[in-house]
Amino acid sequence: MEQVKEKRQSKDKKYEIDMCNGPLLGKIMIFYIPLMLSGVLQLLFNAADIIVVGRFAGSEALAAVGSTSSLINFLVNLFIGLSVGANVLVARFYGAGQKKELSEMVHTAILTSVVSGVILVLVGVLVAAPALQLMGTPEDVIEHSVLYMRIYFCGMPAMMAYNFGSAVLRAVGDTKRPLYYLLFAGVVNVVLNLIFVICFSMGVAGVALATVISQVISAVLVLRCLVMSDADYRLVLKELKIVPDKLIKMVQIGVPAGLQGALFSISNVLIQSSVNSFGSIAMAGNTAASNIEGFVYTSMNAFYQTAISFTGQNYGAQKFKRIGKIALICQGMVILVGLLLGNAAYFCSGTLLKLYSTEAEVIRYGMLRMSYICVTYCLCGMMDVMVGLLRGMGYSIMPMLVSLTGACLFRVVWIYTIFQQYRTLDCLYISYPISWTLTFIVHLICFCVVYFKLLKKAETT
Repeated sequence: MEQVKEKRQSKDKKYEIDMCNGPLLGKIMIFYIPLMLSGVLQLLFNAADIIVVGRFAGSEALAAVGSTSSLINFLVNLFIGLSVGANVLVARFYGAGQKKELSEMVHTAILTSVVSGVILVLVGVLVAAPALQLMGTPEDVIEHSVLYMRIYFCGMPAMMAYNFGSAVLRAVGDTKRPLYYLLFAGVVNVVLNLIFVICFSMGVAGVALATVISQVISAVLVLRCLVMSDADYRLVLKELKIVPDKLIKMVQIGVPAGLQGALFSISNVLIQSSVNSFGSIAMAGNTAASNIEGFVYTSMNAFYQTAISFTGQNYGAQKFKRIGKIALICQGMVILVGLLLGNAAYFCSGTLLKLYSTEAEVIRYGMLRMSYICVTYCLCGMMDVMVGLLRGMGYSIMPMLVSLTGACLFRVVWIYTIFQQYRTLDCLYISYPISWTLTFIVHLICFCVVYFKLLKKAETT
């Protein structure tokens, strides 16, 4: 029995990363690459949904799936934000060697994820139709959109469990096993897409059902990993409970992060509504371009998540000087990745968009969006890394307020002022790089103030 336990502990250690000692660049890249690949794989499988729908169910079905993304993100982001709070706190307790607090945090986080998922099922099913109508979804699309969204939300408990479980593993440096689980579930998703849509002609319902099944598989695998572990972050199902002080701390960090994501989605919902006014062909082009951009964004966003985990562990271990090095490395790498991938995506946009649709007008609208978003996408990555650094140090309300003012509010004002005067997609899309630049500058100032205050405080204690 003791040998089995030692074997499990050794296996767990193999996947963990010591973020508080030794050179940072190599460890950051070891952490980042599986995390980035997980995000890219997730998008590949989502792209498979869209490609299968677009090719075998038509442009109306493609527009229907795409028109729900902003609304889904709006409803889901608040609860996904709580997983950010779990990530920060697990990393902090792990870095500080506080075993009891770490275990309580893990069990609180997992039970919270299941409760959040059940709430999202109810909300998603009830608001799908009225919310999509409010967004001005065209009549030829809305029936498919509502059906897709209602089936999709039935998988929310599994999606939440996977996200919170993965957050726990990321916090201790393990980004490899979530990648393996996602790969397996994603392959199942693609196979089921083809079976449901092509063989059974289920259209958007088939795509949504395949997604739900794959989410259940990934959730089961990540929870099994935590249950089978013998590390301090082991999940014991009979000990699942919500510890009030841990929940409060998770809410304090996670809710502002979730609110930021949810309110960001409001601006994206408004932009989607504005795109909807140009018709279903423009919607289809926008959907395809957004999906391609997602690969660039996910590759950059992995540095945001890397910054959270590395900063959280070093903050817990009180190694504050390393946080400055983490900031420089993550910023340098996100700029490089954003410039390379963003410009490569735009350069190949014509070819890539043909994967989604062969209609010339759909491709033209997609290329228009990518000319504004992809070329400047590194600005978005720079902005997000600053947010990750601040959240890793426990500051969540500050970056939320800055992001909401500099990006979300700015875009809303832009839509109701500038866009109303110049109703073109060019005018709509250029609001993105302008808002990213403004928000990054303010985040940088906030980080410098917080970081140097932290160093000064450490020197006087």
